[in-house]
Amino acid sequence: MSRILRTVDRPQHDVLVIGAGQAGLALGHSLARSDVDFLLLDAGPEVGHSWRDRWDSLRLFSPAQYDSLPGMPFPAPADTHPSKDDVADYLAAYAARFELPIRLSSPVSRLYREPDGSFAAMTPDGTVRAHQVVVATGPFQTPHVPAVAAQLDPTVTHLHSAGYRNPTQVPGDGRALVVGAANSGLQIAAELAATQPVTVAVGSMPLQLPQRIAGRDLFTWLTRSGFFTVPTDSRIARRLRARGDLVIGSRCSRLRRTGVEFRPRLTGFAGRRAVFADGSSREVDAVVWATGYRSDHSWLDVPGVVIDGQVRHTAGVTEVPGLHFLGLSWQTCRGSALLGFVGADAATLSHRIATDARETSTGRGRRPAAATVR
Repeated sequence: MSRILRTVDRPQHDVLVIGAGQAGLALGHSLARSDVDFLLLDAGPEVGHSWRDRWDSLRLFSPAQYDSLPGMPFPAPADTHPSKDDVADYLAAYAARFELPIRLSSPVSRLYREPDGSFAAMTPDGTVRAHQVVVATGPFQTPHVPAVAAQLDPTVTHLHSAGYRNPTQVPGDGRALVVGAANSGLQIAAELAATQPVTVAVGSMPLQLPQRIAGRDLFTWLTRSGFFTVPTDSRIARRLRARGDLVIGSRCSRLRRTGVEFRPRLTGFAGRRAVFADGSSREVDAVVWATGYRSDHSWLDVPGVVIDGQVRHTAGVTEVPGLHFLGLSWQTCRGSALLGFVGADAATLSHRIATDARETSTGRGRRPAAATVR
């Protein structure tokens, strides 16, 4: 049964926001300051659920002073690194403080256009209609597991990092293989190394940077240099995107000192034995796939928006009138998908949406009056 924060009983809204994570909430804050009737739909049972559902020891790389959404500072001392539960609590408090209209437990199974050009979103509790839609589900929805997983012996425990919580899920007397050497892979490998032998399979090694440089947090230097605001279409941005994500705070040299072994790219399995690109192999008892996520827009039944798995947009605005995206990686700059930086894109998109809504409004812009939870 879905739960609605604030009364939203309307046959059609000006704006429907799909996703009430950091991007959706930042947009909701901006839309609430305009005369626009809007609703946020979220698949989770509570605000912040996607953060709370991640591994137990996860902490942000960005210090608290860089983790705020518009209008509400993150409630933690500067230069401390919030846990995943701290982030979940913050998002829930943010939604409550600004009384954002959110319908929970409402995954969208299909979004399509009506003959009049408006949009309809199918949910378990019925169809929600709106004149404009913002897809704010984020860039990563579906855990990616390589096809070679099918070669594993069925007695080998394996799970994606999305399902990893703590070392108790991985046999403590065995030999663990972590596939992937980005931030999550190296963090999980470091945690597992305290309980058992660990091997990390490295496809390509991202650039590794320390958490602190010259006595200051790395994010201070990156922010001052304009790293997070480099425009997506710039030459510098193209070079940064080609290099992949940064690994922050985890160093292979440090992990090697704790006994973690590094091997080249995983090419397959022979039963319980993992085979690597250099021809070497190793017996394994458990595998953690730190192999990232893929976007899933299978529910988006609007032709011409997703081509070869990629969203066609300019700064979040698609060629389909009224359909927008928010929180995509590199939507306008490096910070577009990050907690403390998504607010800038949200404000820009909100202004455009509100302007379009006013231009086409026929008196439907009244916002709900009573605050409720059900």
